[in-house]
Amino acid sequence: MTRQQILAKVDHTLLKPEATWAQIKTLCDEAVQEHTASICINPVYVKRAADYLCGRVPVCTVIGFPLGATSTAAKVAEAEQALADGASEFDMVIHIGALKAGEYEQVESDIRAVKQAVGDKVLKVIIETCLLTDAEKEKMCDIVCSAGADFIKTSTGFSTGGATFDDIALFARCVKGRCKIKAAGGIRSVADMEKFIELGADRLGTSSAIKIFNQQESGGAY
Repeated sequence: MTRQQILAKVDHTLLKPEATWAQIKTLCDEAVQEHTASICINPVYVKRAADYLCGRVPVCTVIGFPLGATSTAAKVAEAEQALADGASEFDMVIHIGALKAGEYEQVESDIRAVKQAVGDKVLKVIIETCLLTDAEKEKMCDIVCSAGADFIKTSTGFSTGGATFDDIALFARCVKGRCKIKAAGGIRSVADMEKFIELGADRLGTSSAIKIFNQQESGGAY
């Protein structure tokens, strides 16, 4: 795949708590130049980024991030505010404890409520695969699709691990085209990006894709 083909699937991401507006603005400029799928940023910067970009690149933000351990009402309010501020994509974190307890209806209703709040905008559901068993991952594939979300996503990048090839293969096998797939966290090379896409990922969440390409093309190691 070409650089352009891969970056068109990248949510160019900056979610560090210490991120400044100057850094977010640079992220926006890079996304416009490289034609990435979106920028993915914390809610506090959504309005400024949306105003700055003027529709040139979609603004994605995170909901209930990074733990997922906030109430459904809080997630809905966060999503509604971000929608009003100009976000068009939303990456929410599930209630992981509820999943672990087998409270599947609660997990699904949490997702469904956020999807209702954002309407026809894109909702990606982060299930934090590093904390789950394969059986729990398989269950979440069904729950995410049943709740009407647009994507199932591996990871926040803030827990004990990120996306793995095995997880993307599992997603592809279990969702069977009912929703799309996003791999995020720990993507370290062009080969990683190509492999995730080959296995079925429609989006890649990474803060370093552009830097990886630039390093490779300049002959440096990354």
